[in-house]
Amino acid sequence: MENGILFLNSFLSYLMVVAAFVLVGALGGIIGYQLRKRKDAKKSESEE
Repeated sequence: MENGILFLNSFLSYLMVVAAFVLVGALGGIIGYQLRKRKDAKKSESEE
């Protein structure tokens, strides 16, 4: 029983680390997309 609890503890710990990496990656993608959209809008304004 104790081994199962230790395994579950380790598994949840790694799961939280993976979730943190996914969150940081998703936020980076969203911020990058918004910055690119803003840059493209500014560029199209200056071309007109």
